[in-house]
Amino acid sequence: MLVVIVALPVGAVLALSNLPLLATSSSSSPTSGSIYNQPANPSDTYDYGYCTYWAALRRIQIGDPIPNTWGNAITWAVDATLDGYVVNHTPSFGAIFQWPQAPGGLGHVAFVENVNPSTGAWTISEMNAVGWDVVNEKTYPAAAAINYNFIHDKSGVSTTLK
Repeated sequence: MLVVIVALPVGAVLALSNLPLLATSSSSSPTSGSIYNQPANPSDTYDYGYCTYWAALRRIQIGDPIPNTWGNAITWAVDATLDGYVVNHTPSFGAIFQWPQAPGGLGHVAFVENVNPSTGAWTISEMNAVGWDVVNEKTYPAAAAINYNFIHDKSGVSTTLK
């Protein structure tokens, strides 16, 4: 019990700071592998601190928001298709990475930050994969794309940086 009492103030201090929690492979995106401590965006009604919040927020940030009605990450590819969005296995900047078989049973979504034109490797930023409210990046080889869904805009044209 004493450990919990001592750990609570330490956790509160860490939650209020922006201390890096893990190394990332890139510094070119808006993420740094840290606790995300920005105020909630009122345009994003997904639950703050979770992967769905982050993916929707990044789409808002690039000027291409998605509906706030897709629910848990596991249903995003189906709901996006029903809403007229293009879903395939091809990553592109601005697409939403979706992994319905992610551990935990609710799926996982992230935001595609970039695709290397030479190698086809793609990098995502994500929230709540390594800890609640923690943003980090992962880079995947081109061949891994077949294992995941990518939700693009309604026309299927890649989003351009705005």
